[in-house]
Amino acid sequence: MNILMLSSTFPYPPTRGGTQVRTFHLLKYLSQRHNITLVTQRESDVTEAEVSGLRDCVDHLAIFERPPDSQTTGILKKIQRFGKFLQQGTPPSVLNRYSVEMQTWIDNWVEAGKCDVITCEHSVNEIYVRSHFPKQLKTIVNIHSSVYATCRNQLATGISENSLRDKINLPLLRRYEQNYCAKFSAIVATTEEDKIQLQEFNPNSEITVIPNGVDLVSFPNRTTDPGGHRLIFIGAMDNLANIDAVCFFSNEVLPEIQKLYPDTTFDIVGSHPVPEVLALAQKPGINVIGRVPSMVEYLHQSTICVVPMRTGFGIKNKTLEAMAAGVPIVASDRGLEGLAVDGASHPLRAFRANKPAEYITAISQLFEHPYLRSELSHKGRQLVETEFTWDIAGKSYEQVCLKRD
Repeated sequence: MNILMLSSTFPYPPTRGGTQVRTFHLLKYLSQRHNITLVTQRESDVTEAEVSGLRDCVDHLAIFERPPDSQTTGILKKIQRFGKFLQQGTPPSVLNRYSVEMQTWIDNWVEAGKCDVITCEHSVNEIYVRSHFPKQLKTIVNIHSSVYATCRNQLATGISENSLRDKINLPLLRRYEQNYCAKFSAIVATTEEDKIQLQEFNPNSEITVIPNGVDLVSFPNRTTDPGGHRLIFIGAMDNLANIDAVCFFSNEVLPEIQKLYPDTTFDIVGSHPVPEVLALAQKPGINVIGRVPSMVEYLHQSTICVVPMRTGFGIKNKTLEAMAAGVPIVASDRGLEGLAVDGASHPLRAFRANKPAEYITAISQLFEHPYLRSELSHKGRQLVETEFTWDIAGKSYEQVCLKRD
């Protein structure tokens, strides 16, 4: 098949972030059997070597510069974008990446009949799919997480950056998600929870759940348990949900753990740490490390990986990657979304915690009992190997692409 994939974020190397990881590995799988044309945008930090690396993965690569206005944060621009949101129903987060040149290229490619399928890798790319496209070819939107559900959750948990704005936006986001989904022949979600949310808006839509995966070569199982009292969090540190998670853990959980285990350290590993995160390094035992060449090395050196997410929907790559690396997990409901890790019908594969006291209990148990760490390490790795590889995800995605409408 000739597949046109749209990704406004540059998906190479796949360590750039969660969106890029999913896009890259699905692209890589499909490219083994199909002709892939990728349309993407580059930002200033994308190197020529990275462009060359991505070009080797596809049959045809079309790259556009990210629109300059998209990085303008002036009050006038914000007002203009919100006005468009009210009138046209498209959120500023989608409009600020929109490229007229990229749209023209896509229109010409589709009109010339050069593709059988068009996929939007993340819902932000839906803006490029014209309402008449489904009459000509199969259209798929790969929704990494529901924007409506994410906004609603941030308001409910009190971590919204601007609660007044988000309260105004919430019904608009509901309308937006409902409207754009109607343009697609098929919808892909990462979890059952997101599927239920999207099905409520679009009861007649074909929605397939395809979880994220892990590259087992890049995240090998660790051979030894390092012991000690070393905690780790991994993830892009300019992401609101990750910022909230590490601040919550550093302020409300870690000091109590350190009262029990004074030598406890907490490594925050991930690209682009914002000032709020960098400031945490002033606290005892906290190391803000930033982007690293090999995430798995830091995981293997850690006693426990914590995933204290309070918002952010969809399966978390960070949870799967730590499990693949054989590191015991203590995580929230959000951090474990889409994963069967406990309960009567499943073996124990991770410890669940949402309140500070629950984190303290779970972490203390794992610090004290090597056999528990070993059990979670083994069962977590086994779960990833059997259910969450990129080959499994890629095969499911290919089936969605091939399915006749």
